[in-house]
Amino acid sequence: MKERSAVWLSKQEQQELHRLLQSGLQPVRSVLRALALRQLAEGQTVRQVAKNVALTPKTVWLTSQRFRQGGLERALYERPRPGKATLLDAQQRQRIVALVCGPPPAGRARWTVRLLTEEVVKRKLVPRVGRETIRVLLENHELKPWRGKNVVRGATG
Repeated sequence: MKERSAVWLSKQEQQELHRLLQSGLQPVRSVLRALALRQLAEGQTVRQVAKNVALTPKTVWLTSQRFRQGGLERALYERPRPGKATLLDAQQRQRIVALVCGPPPAGRARWTVRLLTEEVVKRKLVPRVGRETIRVLLENHELKPWRGKNVVRGATG
């Protein structure tokens, strides 16, 4: 790793960095990388910048390398990480939410996460699903079927 890793920023790139640093909420990593790039462009060494911005010298150096290879966008922001694929597609999620909004099975006063999980598999809406997946889906839609009055239901009778 070189001690000096000078970066040259065009006027437009300097303005973009300034806008990023002056705007409201931003990811901390992006702000620290922007500060590091700006200081490198001012001619400071990697070690000085690392000390000023509270990053490791390696991180500062890698940020400068990503800037050289892919520009400002590549240096400031991370590529999307390949996470695990979602278990339910949009149609399946929609059907589960519709099921929750309907009446519970005969003999039951209300839906529970466990009951909903069993019913979804029994009705073949999905081949298999875990309770946590159902719980997170309900949480994302702010549904609480175990509380009778929080669920939207059509008029009966």
